[in-house]
Amino acid sequence: MWQPTVLSRGPWDERAQHGGAPSALLAYLAESALAEPGWQLTRLSIELIKPVPIAPLKVRRESYSGRATTRVTIGLEAGGVVVAQAHALMLRGQPVSLPSHLPGWSPPRMLPAPDACTERVRIPGMPSSVSFYDTAMDHRLAQGDTDRPGPAAAWFRLTVPLVQGQHTSPAMRAAAAADFGNGLSWVLNPERYLFSNADLSLHLHRPPEGEWIGLMSETQMDGTGAGTTLSRLYDLRGPVGVAVQSLVLRERR
Repeated sequence: MWQPTVLSRGPWDERAQHGGAPSALLAYLAESALAEPGWQLTRLSIELIKPVPIAPLKVRRESYSGRATTRVTIGLEAGGVVVAQAHALMLRGQPVSLPSHLPGWSPPRMLPAPDACTERVRIPGMPSSVSFYDTAMDHRLAQGDTDRPGPAAAWFRLTVPLVQGQHTSPAMRAAAAADFGNGLSWVLNPERYLFSNADLSLHLHRPPEGEWIGLMSETQMDGTGAGTTLSRLYDLRGPVGVAVQSLVLRERR
């Protein structure tokens, strides 16, 4: 049984967690399913079925092992109801000799670096309180203007351990930051519309290095009530992966 604290709280409901908190917990549960060293998390597909409450959570976990990959299925239950589930792909690492120069993403680095950024991410309409966004996470705007709609980029760093008494792994840091993409790159006025994400799919081609995770995020929306946010993930050395969120659009009453 897992007991979340108030630091997992989301911005809109004091009873519910921010999506980054259970996402990072699911990354931890996927990684801890394999005791043997040498495995790395390469994909984490999360379905946020219901708001994850700040209440005791029960875990169900199954593993399906192969020679080079292992798949882990995890469910989070609150009060006997499944509120989130994840499918993780773990890859057994193996050194591979690659050419010195390979085509890659553009830009190859996210600039400016966190030390050169001073402005915090401000999402219109988001209240300030003890929460995952305001307290457990340090964030610094790198590109764009979060007071206006459109793409933006920012650096994120956890300021507290995600699991008390346990090391916060690179994959956990990436999962915690990746859920901020749709707020970072909003395109509809948050005071008139809701655009919560119903899922998060994280793909990592290498473990991030250091505490800072960079997101370069862009959102697309349609009048059918659906949207998509694509975030490219960086560390200080360069690209580490991508994250995609499916958005549910609603007009505020």
